[in-house]
Amino acid sequence: MRVLIITSSPNAAGLTAACGEAARHGIVDGHSSARVVNLNGLNIARCAVCEDGWGTCRSEHRCRIDDDFQSLHESFRQAEAYVVVTPVYFGEPSEALKAVFDRLRRCEATRKDEPSALAEKPVVAIAAAGGSGGGAVHCLAEMERVLGRLGADVFDAIPVTQRTREYQLETIHDALVALVSSRPSAPAASPSPREERRPPRPTRGRRRH
Repeated sequence: MRVLIITSSPNAAGLTAACGEAARHGIVDGHSSARVVNLNGLNIARCAVCEDGWGTCRSEHRCRIDDDFQSLHESFRQAEAYVVVTPVYFGEPSEALKAVFDRLRRCEATRKDEPSALAEKPVVAIAAAGGSGGGAVHCLAEMERVLGRLGADVFDAIPVTQRTREYQLETIHDALVALVSSRPSAPAASPSPREERRPPRPTRGRRRH
């Protein structure tokens, strides 16, 4: 399974980066490939709300702004699953992630004759509240709303703070092992994501992080 990990913090040694790395380890341990993209290293402008409010995003399902969003959009198309990690700013996702979400939603959620490129693909959403620790749940709700509009299957939504960092990094790792190890099954027989998320934990003497 090809998994795209999106992070969006300029702090390479912070909580968001640690969450992204825990996800990467889980994917690799699940014998799948992971690609990590930090939005803060890309040039992605905000939506320009072209012409009368819509442009090629609705008519051709591509954004006319020529920047790094074009290649990122293609990466979303090619991936089979996603991890989206954001720091929590004012109880919301980062400005960089919101810019991507705005443009991705306009290109993909407007499709009528074919599904979104993210449709039915599993995603783990992670909100890392490294400051006060507040706002993570509200941030995840915002992320779930956009991902739902894109048709993605939210496999798990994980809030992380500095106080919960140690065990939530394990949760992230285990969630990604479960995601890449899962196989499609009939909806009536499939367990809920919470039930199938975690394989047995390692012993306390074998810390992964």
